[in-house]
Amino acid sequence: MKLAIAQINCVLGDLSANAEKILSYAGDARIAGAELLLTPELSLCGYPPEDLLLRDGFFDACRKALNDLAARVSGISVIVGHPHEQDGKRYNAASLLQDGRIVATYCKRLLPNYSVFDEERYFAPGSKPLVFELSGTKFGINICEDVWKSDAARDARMAGAHVLLVLNASPYAISKQESRYGTVRARIAETGMPVVYANMVGGQDELVFDGGSFAMDGSGALTAQSPAFEECLSVLEFSEDAQPSGSVIALPDEDEEIYRALCLGLRDYIGKNGFPGVLVGLSGGIDSALTLAVAVDALGKGRVHAVMMPSPYTAQISLDDAREMAKLLGVRYDEFFIEPIFRSYLETLKSSFAGLEQDTTEENLQARIRGNLLMALSNKLGSLVLTTGNKSEMSVGYATLYGDMSGGFSVLKDVSKMQVYRLSRHRNRIGKVIPERIITRPPSAELRPDQLDQDSLPPYEVLDAIMECYVERNLSILEIIALGFAEADVRRVVKLIRVSEYKRRQSAVGVRITERSYGKDWRYPITVRYQDGF
Repeated sequence: MKLAIAQINCVLGDLSANAEKILSYAGDARIAGAELLLTPELSLCGYPPEDLLLRDGFFDACRKALNDLAARVSGISVIVGHPHEQDGKRYNAASLLQDGRIVATYCKRLLPNYSVFDEERYFAPGSKPLVFELSGTKFGINICEDVWKSDAARDARMAGAHVLLVLNASPYAISKQESRYGTVRARIAETGMPVVYANMVGGQDELVFDGGSFAMDGSGALTAQSPAFEECLSVLEFSEDAQPSGSVIALPDEDEEIYRALCLGLRDYIGKNGFPGVLVGLSGGIDSALTLAVAVDALGKGRVHAVMMPSPYTAQISLDDAREMAKLLGVRYDEFFIEPIFRSYLETLKSSFAGLEQDTTEENLQARIRGNLLMALSNKLGSLVLTTGNKSEMSVGYATLYGDMSGGFSVLKDVSKMQVYRLSRHRNRIGKVIPERIITRPPSAELRPDQLDQDSLPPYEVLDAIMECYVERNLSILEIIALGFAEADVRRVVKLIRVSEYKRRQSAVGVRITERSYGKDWRYPITVRYQDGF
């Protein structure tokens, strides 16, 4: 027999559109000779629905959409993920649809409640396996977290399953696919069952689902691999002993997968929320340059508007490089010289600032003028402002509230400074769009004469390494020092991370690429006196 995987991009809450997409894929799968179509976790409503799941009306709408979908399924069996309510309890479920009916329903047994997941808030756990037979093969169902531990897969095997089908909405993080492979191989080693793993694709707020659906045979060998970061229908063929096989598509390397995740996250955030385009404040620096490149690759040059806003401290080479990049990418480009506005601000504040030395106040004024101009354009044109700061800057507060932090979406929010350099070179290997001087010159905010980032911060390679240890690996100050980092650098960076929490709470949502981003993964209090290692 043949089975098809619908690796689809669902729009959260658009039940009718998601149902139509599932039906369309079911039709294509039937034409390709498949008897069964497997869709991702909660494919009917999208993932994660979060507090929509606390609304009775949402469950009512999902129930109606599932019944309507089931009534239209014919000539093929379909497994669809959906919220399910029964006996006063609510579940993350998957139902088998056949010949216009809902034949059986499986309820997810393990509810993740860590990292970006909060399913115990919404769902009750299921307790029973589900096994069904089709063309002589018995299939068991698991949903996402179920397969990360032994019990649900083992119980499906004991109930007679020959093959395990797993519906997933597994968000992207660097090296996540290798972790999925390892987990599935562990279940295969325990049960001897081949596994078909269907994963969602697409962006949902800060999350990106990378697809990469796959199948492994009973020995744990990879026998089918769908592409990453794109919708597709993958058709698998089962041998007489129920071993699946299909096309094996090569997955991208790390730099390419990160870049594609950023593009997909931005494209879906803009598209699913109905924005006509984006605004990017160019500075002649590497962060805004990479943000602009991602924006054009994600949306097309016609939906991207670049704005350069030189101050008295902007170097001519910054202007030249910004102009060159805008020309290379073919985007609309405007220049607004902010010196007259800056002087006006200083004159207005002159009496209040009398007798006080210039400091970061005057620097931040420039950033806030730029933020005001970008937001004015956004209000008038409807385009969303993209903030351009990276994770390193967001960690230590090297960003200005109501200035360069102004905007609605942050492409680089979870991308460290050193990764920004890597991704910029990666993009230029595909085709040069970032002037080389932007990549090679020392980074500077250009808010005072001869300013460099390293006047205020440790070298980025040091800052990034300490940040990774503290934020992403959750190591203590003493553990980081024990790794060989200078104590002064560690204490300085960690202190900056702590005191910058109030800024991060006011930052734009952005694409998540690590297992510990500043978003759902990071839930630290602003007001706190505990000081780890001080």
